[in-house]
Amino acid sequence: MVSAPPRAPGAADRPAVDLTVRPSVEELRAVIHPEGMLQRRSAEHWAGRLYMRRISLRITRVLSTVTLITPNGLTYLMMVTGVLAGAALVVPGLAGAIVAALLIQLYLLLDCVDGEVARWRRQTSLTGVYLDRVGHYLSEAALLTGLGLRGADLLHHAGAASHWEWAFLGTLAALGAILIKSETDLVDVARARSGLRAVEDSAAVPRSSTVARARRAAAFLKFHRLVGAVEASLLILAAGIADAVHGGLPFTRLAIVVLAAIAMLQTVLHLLSIVLSSRLR
Repeated sequence: MVSAPPRAPGAADRPAVDLTVRPSVEELRAVIHPEGMLQRRSAEHWAGRLYMRRISLRITRVLSTVTLITPNGLTYLMMVTGVLAGAALVVPGLAGAIVAALLIQLYLLLDCVDGEVARWRRQTSLTGVYLDRVGHYLSEAALLTGLGLRGADLLHHAGAASHWEWAFLGTLAALGAILIKSETDLVDVARARSGLRAVEDSAAVPRSSTVARARRAAAFLKFHRLVGAVEASLLILAAGIADAVHGGLPFTRLAIVVLAAIAMLQTVLHLLSIVLSSRLR
């Protein structure tokens, strides 16, 4: 989700916020959903555009007068929710997959609300942006690691070493998800340490025409999105439903293999895309 979207036109001249008065939906939307924010496909998650921002707008309106809850507090709650989603997958059967999927939806909601509350109260900060990124790292890693443990079926085979390969693959997928995010974030770190400004979107296009075509193909297929928390939770839920019908864990284990393969492949392709683009120039 968007961690630091642009301010609405004229936001700097907006009168001081009265935290005792609940704003109207229109007043709130003008500030927390500035024009163009939801249309930025490279920054706004599809679920946010499709439905979650409509829900979060109402939740943020309620929280606009609840001063005991801070934006960073909401981000910490987002982290906890994401980690709990991964832990829920250890619960066998369809129940674990359902609870994990619901917790990821709550994680997504909190990911929207924390930034919206911060923008309305003018409490945006570098700490908030940092915690938001850490929350994404933790949550996606926890979910994929939990999937691996689910495939290992620990509660039924606590001493069966032969099932630990699924836990290993889940951890591998989690590592890949972290590395992909790190590769993106480290571009800004490298540029900042070299005294350069933030990279423009146009610099993301690889200089090599072959790599550029491969990048466009990957963007069209969008297979890399499957390692994201929302998409992965839905895939896990679908696999859990199929397993409940079929019996055993064949579909969950197939999902583990698919996500681990995508994570490892995308780690390499994303690294090549960055190195062969103009982002480090």
